[in-house]
Amino acid sequence: MSKAEEVTVASMVYVTCGSLDQARQIARSVVEERLAACANIIDGMHAVFRWEGVVQEGEEVILILKTRSVNVAALSARVKELHSFEVPCVVEIPLGGGNSDYFDWIANESTAV
Repeated sequence: MSKAEEVTVASMVYVTCGSLDQARQIARSVVEERLAACANIIDGMHAVFRWEGVVQEGEEVILILKTRSVNVAALSARVKELHSFEVPCVVEIPLGGGNSDYFDWIANESTAV
């Protein structure tokens, strides 16, 4: 049985950050700590949101982390520790089928629990 088959589900964790520097810092920390196998950073997102009863707009950066599903709770907690937002967006997106070699790689590189 491959490592990917041992892992019930691999997940992407979608995070929004207030700056490119913050996204890079969080990404580097969680990959170094092996909570995530890798991170993708997408700069230039414009957000419209309601906060404290007021509709607001701002620039944000998307951070996508890939990990084993068993790491999601620990990864979420670590992102919250590192994040500047009072209530950061940290959302798990479970992954289904795909390249089994890629899922093996995620399983091998995100070993912290």
